Amino acid sequence: MMSLARTKVCVTGACGFIGSHLVERLVAEGAQVRAFVYYNSFNRWGWLDRLPSEVLSKIEVMTGDIRDPHGVREALKGVDIVFHLAALIAIPFSYHSPDSYVDTNVKGTLNVLQAARDLGTKRVLVTSTSEVYGTAQFVPIDETHPRQGQSPYSATKIGADAMADAFYRSFGLPITIVRPFNTYGPRQSARAIIPTIITQLLEGRTEIKLGALHPTRDLVYVSDTVSGFIDMATSEKTIGTDINIATQSEISMGDLAQKLIDKINPNATILSDDIRLRPKKSEVERLFGSHTKLKALTAWEQHVDLDKGLDLTIDWFRDKDNLAQYKTHIYNV
Repeated sequence: MMSLARTKVCVTGACGFIGSHLVERLVAEGAQVRAFVYYNSFNRWGWLDRLPSEVLSKIEVMTGDIRDPHGVREALKGVDIVFHLAALIAIPFSYHSPDSYVDTNVKGTLNVLQAARDLGTKRVLVTSTSEVYGTAQFVPIDETHPRQGQSPYSATKIGADAMADAFYRSFGLPITIVRPFNTYGPRQSARAIIPTIITQLLEGRTEIKLGALHPTRDLVYVSDTVSGFIDMATSEKTIGTDINIATQSEISMGDLAQKLIDKINPNATILSDDIRLRPKKSEVERLFGSHTKLKALTAWEQHVDLDKGLDLTIDWFRDKDNLAQYKTHIYNV
């Protein structure tokens, strides 16, 4: 297993939830990190702005747009490894604006692949999602499971995965497709269920508005997801394949909500909110992933179980400065 010390890496989507945690870990590993973040006129770098100054001072931040092939090429110049995380990820918004998902998730991934091929990048890790599997046809879901595009978001991620695989098969580009199941933890977007529940509870609400409660998910704490990225990037055995990051367990959204209620305010109740429901055929009913392949090809282990991970996440949200980053009074699409 190779070391990342002094390795030049680029993280696209570095300003996001998983991306910012990955950047922190890469800095700790001694890598030379270039963070590619979405340009905006406010000059905000997303969650990177919240990193300690001693960490941020070690990062080269480059602003741009994953949809622009020229900016992507500049970002990848001189790097050995690219971790491609930039994407549009909110499922409800993909019903509203599917075209933007094609541009960002499919064409954006193509921009990374083309640049990496032309520049001779040594490793390319493309971030997938468990949503590409749709509702489980068998469990635990392994990498042979059929793909089902049950939302425009998942359809574009299936397309991005297929494009990455094509570049490996057609051009020998050293691709690894990293497929996290439902990652959670500090800095997660408010459009995800765990921040939605926690923020409502910490705001003192006693009726917690949620969508469907019966679907199950395989929840992975963010540090374990990041470890999966690192372990895949440092193993030659992972080139040319797709690999799940999963705990190989599941919990229903109703049970998850009750667990968080019990931890924060046992007097709270759950209220069904129709606006939060997915269309019936689009709802992914069950996600329960296999980590057999990941463990066979790397030294990955789960270190944070669900109860510990939820406690760590709640503690982070209890910090008023962190909670203030969230608009808890609206439904975040």
